[in-house]
Amino acid sequence: MFSKSRINEPGPKADADKPKAPEAPMTKPAMDFTPSAPKGKAGASVLSSDLTVVGNLRTTGDIQVEGTVEGDIRAHLLTVGESATIRGEIVADDIVVNGRVIGRVRGLKVRLTSTARVEGDIIHKTIAIESGAHFEGSVQRQEDPLQNGRPAAAARPDVPTTAGEAG
Repeated sequence: MFSKSRINEPGPKADADKPKAPEAPMTKPAMDFTPSAPKGKAGASVLSSDLTVVGNLRTTGDIQVEGTVEGDIRAHLLTVGESATIRGEIVADDIVVNGRVIGRVRGLKVRLTSTARVEGDIIHKTIAIESGAHFEGSVQRQEDPLQNGRPAAAARPDVPTTAGEAG
């Protein structure tokens, strides 16, 4: 018969019995950082000219060295800056040397610019040496220069190997 109005009552309202529409997902705030590099491809890691690294570096990405590295480096693309010095083996798909490398260089594509100084052997699939580059060592072309270990000295009958050789 008579009932109180539900407008002023605490508790669920009459609208609560109606099915709710699904809530829209929250959007990201406008302040979120969006990388400028293409998706899945980060920019190169840069080792500045005042940085010295003692130890090995390994990445599937790109590295640009401007400082000093005393150790081996393995990367996808390695750029050795004009002020850089690397003492160790470098292995990468693409290698661009503008500075100094003391050690073996192994890459699918190796490029020594006019300011490059390399003291060590280069094992490559393709190579470009600009006029003015300083290179002291041997150059050897291999179909797969990125394979691990030494360039198959045992497979070359003209190169003797010794049992005490470390490897």
